[in-house]
Amino acid sequence: MPTLAYLLLGSNLGDRAARLAQARHDLAATAGRLVAASALYETAAWGLTDQPAFLNQVLAIETDLAAPTLLAACLAAEQQQGRERQVRWAARTLDVDILLFGQEILATPTLTVPHPALPARRFALVPLAELAPQLRHPQLHQTISELLSACTDPLPVQRITA
Repeated sequence: MPTLAYLLLGSNLGDRAARLAQARHDLAATAGRLVAASALYETAAWGLTDQPAFLNQVLAIETDLAAPTLLAACLAAEQQQGRERQVRWAARTLDVDILLFGQEILATPTLTVPHPALPARRFALVPLAELAPQLRHPQLHQTISELLSACTDPLPVQRITA
C-alpha cells in the first residue's frame, strides 16, 4: 500500500519557478504519484540570510518507496539541477526535504522524519497547511494548522501563485 509523503521543494538560484516545475516532473517520474502541489511561496533566505529569496512549494506524493529510497530520489532530483553541497544553508538550485512520510517516525544518520525543523519553519508550514491543515504531526500530535499558529518564525511567506 502506498505511503503519502509530503516533500518541501526550494530554490533560490536561476529560474526558481522552472526549477520547481522540473523537480515536480522528476519526482513524479521517480518517486510516485503526485497527488497535490501547493502554490508557490516566496520567503527570504533562512539560516544564511545574505542570499536571494527562495521559492518554496510542498508536494504530496503517494509512493511505494521506502523512506531511504525516497530520500535517494530527492537527492537525485537535486543533483540533476546542479545542487552542490558545500556550505550549510547556502544558496541552491534545488533543495528537496521529506517533511512527513505517512505517520512514520524515523531517525537514522542520513534521514529523520518527521523533519525535525518543521515546527520552526513558517516557509514549510504555510504550503503544507495549504494541502493538509488537519494532518497531525506523528510526534507532536498537533495539526499542521496548530503548528503554524504556534510558529514563532518571523520571516514572511508570500504566496505568488494560485
